[in-house]
Amino acid sequence: DATCKNRPLDLVFIIDSSRSVRTEEFEKVKVFLSEMIDTLDVGERATRVAVMNYASTVKVEFPLRTYFDKASMKEAVSHIEPLSAGTMTGLAIQTAMDEVFTEEMGTRPANFNIPKVVIIVTDGRPQDQVQDVAARAQAAGIEIYAVGVDRADMQSLRMMASEPLDEHVFYVETYGVIEKLTSKFRETFCAVNMCTLGTHDCQQVCVSSDGSYVCDCYEGYTLNPDKRTCSAVDMCAPGRHDCGQVCVSNNGSYSCECYEGYSLNPDKKTCSAMDMCAPGKHDCAQICLSNDGSYTCDCFEGYTLNADKKTCS
Repeated sequence: DATCKNRPLDLVFIIDSSRSVRTEEFEKVKVFLSEMIDTLDVGERATRVAVMNYASTVKVEFPLRTYFDKASMKEAVSHIEPLSAGTMTGLAIQTAMDEVFTEEMGTRPANFNIPKVVIIVTDGRPQDQVQDVAARAQAAGIEIYAVGVDRADMQSLRMMASEPLDEHVFYVETYGVIEKLTSKFRETFCAVNMCTLGTHDCQQVCVSSDGSYVCDCYEGYTLNPDKRTCSAVDMCAPGRHDCGQVCVSNNGSYSCECYEGYSLNPDKKTCSAMDMCAPGKHDCAQICLSNDGSYTCDCFEGYTLNADKKTCS
């Protein structure tokens, strides 16, 4: 299960509990929901799940903001009771838009780019108009999967599902085999993360990609031709660093230093000439002449510089 890292979703299940769904069949739907929850990467920052129940009326069993762990979700699912009578599928989709896909109820803001997904499970023909409301939902960025069971009206399923229809419309003969759809949705929502299996041979960084993986390196390192191992980049090569004077390479990183007579500025990159004639910095006996990070000695009038270039006679 840890290897299944689906992209984060705001996922809403809408389940039909009208009179035509017998009690034991409704229990099968609840098993399907629990197994679906098991396949998902559930969490506040991962996939959030809501469940709605409908017949003639619509009941939000729990919104996206309520549970962020699988055990709590499955416990809540186990207590769902059928509503009986009627099949108001259009009303259920409209209620999802109005009452579930809102930030107050736990849907993440649009700028998070989290897909909004609905999975409708029904065995009948809607008693209201679904085409227009489904179109409005899809225009609002909601992706709709329609699951038909037994007597479900295929034309209605196709009216409410997103394109391409062959990827969004599912049909099973009975509620007894609805669980086999779990693997279908697992393939749809899940990508096996090869990097979490521990079977990769990347030296530094493993990047999962569509059931496979590629290797990458930390900053300051470059991938070797074997596409697995990494070598430290010479960060002091021309054009790679922004040191004003001296670049010191250090295992994929670098630091800046200065020539003698210069000090590193607070930006840790550029250098400024020191005043070499400041007290205590030079050893001239009489006069010190500063010269761009260096200095020379001179003497007062009437004196001459000795051979040591420091003292005067």
